[in-house]
Amino acid sequence: IRARQPVMATSQEPAVPADPLVRRVRLDELGILLPASIAMFTEEVGLPPDVGDGGLLYRARVEELIRMGRAFARIEDGRVVFKAEIGAVTPRACQIQGVWVHPELRGRGHAVAGMAAVVRYALAEFAPVVTLYVNDFNAPARAVYRKVGFEEIGEVMSILF
Repeated sequence: IRARQPVMATSQEPAVPADPLVRRVRLDELGILLPASIAMFTEEVGLPPDVGDGGLLYRARVEELIRMGRAFARIEDGRVVFKAEIGAVTPRACQIQGVWVHPELRGRGHAVAGMAAVVRYALAEFAPVVTLYVNDFNAPARAVYRKVGFEEIGEVMSILF
């Protein structure tokens, strides 16, 4: 049970410089993005997303996000440095999900600059408000989002089963 997950939103251009190397992931890079996506999911939920069906459904979802132009990453030397996707999209708002920085590269500013880039894409191409939710205990992520310009506007609760 995740009893408190702050919902954060912004409708402003990021207050920090965007990483110019964050871009849309190409379909031929699915094999590079998928391991990072699995690592992110496993860190977040505590179980890998490929349990049960061998990962077919999860792979299909990651591929779908790439095809829709909603998967973004900084990829260097065949490895994901930073990644995030724009999951839900409506005319009024969109939601960023799957934010992840390679563990060996954390603490170097990739999350702040990467999020700034994704927020810029989101505001320009998807919706006038960009949202996300975050675990209340994830202080580093919450600090990143505040630096980019997000403000807490509410909270949700998730029950994982």
